[in-house]
Amino acid sequence: MEYYDCFAASYANARAKFLKSAVAAQTTVGGDVRSFVHPDKKAPDGGPLAIDVACFGNRKAAHQALFISGTHGQEGFSGSAVQIGWMNRGGPQRLPADAGVVMVHGLNPYGFAHFTRTTENNVDLNRNFIDRTGAAPTNPHYETLHGDLMIRQWTDAENARVDAAMARFTEAHGRDALFNTLASGQYLHPDGLMYGGKDREWSNRTLEAIVQETLEGAEKVAFIDWHTGIGDYGKPFFLCFNEAAGPLFAKACDWWGKENVDGVRPHGMERPNYTGLVFHGVQRFLGNREMCGAVIEFGTRGVNMRRVLRLDQWLRRQHGLDPDVRETLRADMMDAFCPFDGQWRQDTLASGLKLTDQALSGLSAW
Repeated sequence: MEYYDCFAASYANARAKFLKSAVAAQTTVGGDVRSFVHPDKKAPDGGPLAIDVACFGNRKAAHQALFISGTHGQEGFSGSAVQIGWMNRGGPQRLPADAGVVMVHGLNPYGFAHFTRTTENNVDLNRNFIDRTGAAPTNPHYETLHGDLMIRQWTDAENARVDAAMARFTEAHGRDALFNTLASGQYLHPDGLMYGGKDREWSNRTLEAIVQETLEGAEKVAFIDWHTGIGDYGKPFFLCFNEAAGPLFAKACDWWGKENVDGVRPHGMERPNYTGLVFHGVQRFLGNREMCGAVIEFGTRGVNMRRVLRLDQWLRRQHGLDPDVRETLRADMMDAFCPFDGQWRQDTLASGLKLTDQALSGLSAW
């Protein structure tokens, strides 16, 4: 199995590869493959957008795994490759009799297909899963920065202006405060970075339906949400959101190594107070049932991803941009989220398969 058998150049091709691998596995070991088609939006070529779900193993077992790709659109290519690789390498056939796996492919199909991080409403899906019975979280520092962060033209001078504003903020409040401000989520500016949305997105509601339908009998759930960006180039970086001093956090340390999970600092800084994560949403959907796992990132450009996030948002607002300029800038953005470098893809696929097996081994022994 070569890495290019698992990676794809477009959402449509990634989806086709996923469904082909899922159906092939289904014919040999059984299972269930379902698609939740977006009711309103289409891919750039007019094709459907869908969250595809493949289930394998014992659907009634108390031990279940939930593996998600494409929460952030462009990052879906890497997570998709791991899911496809796991199926192609015989993962469903190796499942123990007392476990099942639910793979959710392309949780944010709009972003995946349109080469953008956010949903059709410019919502960062990984900030959309807040508990909406109360007021949305606040991010007062973001209010002071929002205007300065909005790029008017994609030029070196404009980016230097934004960098200068962030430097002034850092001088006043520190690097950790800036990171928290930019990454934790904000709920007031629909055109801004890390916008968590006024309401639940279609993908949010659909994931709840998937959890209810596929994990109804689960008592213990292993969880991975695949991402890219944070960490050393081509290396996995773990963000476990189980209670740090609790037994589930300790279990994640057992699965993937305490040195990899405990006390890690993204980009060398204090972990932001992330709000509205898919991780938290799934925990809520499961009720009082136990879930152990992590957001697993594969490193790309480190803290320089800030510039790429601004580029993503700027491209979303451009209409009538010269097609060659758009494609040139999009290529740079996509290389930041899923590097075209074959060695990066080979290494992250191998790591992803290993980490998947470690989670399933830990789940079986739980």
